[in-house]
Amino acid sequence: MLLETRGLSRRFGGVTAVNDVSFMLDRGEVRGIIGPNGAGKTTFVSMICGRIMPSSGSIFFEETDITTLRPWKRVMRGIVYTFQITSIYPRLTARENVAIAVQRRLTAKLGDYLFLSADALDMAVDEALAAVGLTHEADRVASVLPYGHQRLLELAMGLALKPSLLVLDEPTQGLAAGDIAPFCDLIRKTAKTSTILFIEHNLKVVLDLADRITVMDRGSILAEGTPAEIEQHPSVRLAYLGD
Repeated sequence: MLLETRGLSRRFGGVTAVNDVSFMLDRGEVRGIIGPNGAGKTTFVSMICGRIMPSSGSIFFEETDITTLRPWKRVMRGIVYTFQITSIYPRLTARENVAIAVQRRLTAKLGDYLFLSADALDMAVDEALAAVGLTHEADRVASVLPYGHQRLLELAMGLALKPSLLVLDEPTQGLAAGDIAPFCDLIRKTAKTSTILFIEHNLKVVLDLADRITVMDRGSILAEGTPAEIEQHPSVRLAYLGD
């Protein structure tokens, strides 16, 4: 077991966004989370990543309680999160954005004093950019990249951190139709070395990529199962597919 939540809840005033969610994720798994708007999906994964603190409940990562751990410490433990809204350094080049992620990972690994050759840094950056197909954009300033390429750049930064758990919030949002299939291929490749938890509204992508799917509705887990099981689940069809 890589990740577990026990009775996880989050309240905002009188509104309960996530309600008593107990969830388990195995190492090496690709898990999709789906559900209607307002189901609590982003709030749930934000608590896993430390961006939002839970009102109650616990989070365990590799059997260690990380419920109160700060977000950057979770990154150092191997939990990497890409945002629904792109989060990059807009004034830096694509290469410089990824280099920051590489340096962060290696500093954590080697301690406060980092001795890293320029060749080693360049190799790691080139590997991450090539993985997402942005080698030809390496020296362009991030702010001038098409939005879909900015999304891929953020993913390259996440991959550069060599995560144990990669959490993606709406990763295909903003991608051109022709970029979605290559993106799915990239996720399959990434899944060979990282566990993946992703929120996605494109149901075709979820059914294609996920080993298992968790369906949320009104802050709670409505159903879990394989893609085939979820497609046939009557409550899921009513709440999410509309029939």
